[in-house]
Amino acid sequence: MENKTVLLVDDDVDLLENTAYMIKSTGYEVITAKNGLEAVEKYKEISPALVIMDIKMPKMDGYDAFFKIKQFDPKAKIILITAYTLDEKKHLKAKSMDLIATISKPYTFEQIEEIVTKYA
Repeated sequence: MENKTVLLVDDDVDLLENTAYMIKSTGYEVITAKNGLEAVEKYKEISPALVIMDIKMPKMDGYDAFFKIKQFDPKAKIILITAYTLDEKKHLKAKSMDLIATISKPYTFEQIEEIVTKYA
């Protein structure tokens, strides 16, 4: 059975809801988390086809969550989202661990649709 689940992680609730709506309209189920700790827990529970995760979040940032998820599942497909400049050292480490892409906020429906249909 094809996995049609996307784990969407962002501490901005409005953005989370809007992006979840965009992804659902492409035919995928969306599970949401509001911080990195929650993202790691939910990843372990559901093993989604794709993770789209903000970098700057409370409790655990997107990079640390990325590294923990990759430790748990090296084949995890993860895309990071940021509105800020990147931490180059962590970003290079993430790229070396098969980070799919990093997209900047604000992003468009077309960008999200393209990423989900290409990688999920």
